[in-house]
Amino acid sequence: MRKTSFILTGLVSAGLLTLAGCDVQKTQEGNVTVPKYEVSKTKEGDVTLPKYNVDAPDVKVSKVEKEVTVPKITTEKETVALPKVEITPAPNKDDGPKK
Repeated sequence: MRKTSFILTGLVSAGLLTLAGCDVQKTQEGNVTVPKYEVSKTKEGDVTLPKYNVDAPDVKVSKVEKEVTVPKITTEKETVALPKVEITPAPNKDDGPKK
């Protein structure tokens, strides 16, 4: 369980760092032309919404104390392998990874 969370954390971090290391350059200007419309009303509208009477149920919340067995969790230190990610930004790709 612990190893899985470390691996997922490493993968998410690698993905975010990959996006941050991108070099983006605009190569073309964009243009949007919105079409123009003329609309005319042909009929008057009438809206009547339905009405409802709702009787909600009565809900009562209370406490009951009971004795249950609860597991106790202990912790211990252990060495685990964590992922190490090296990212070279786009302009420095040809230089190789820096150490």
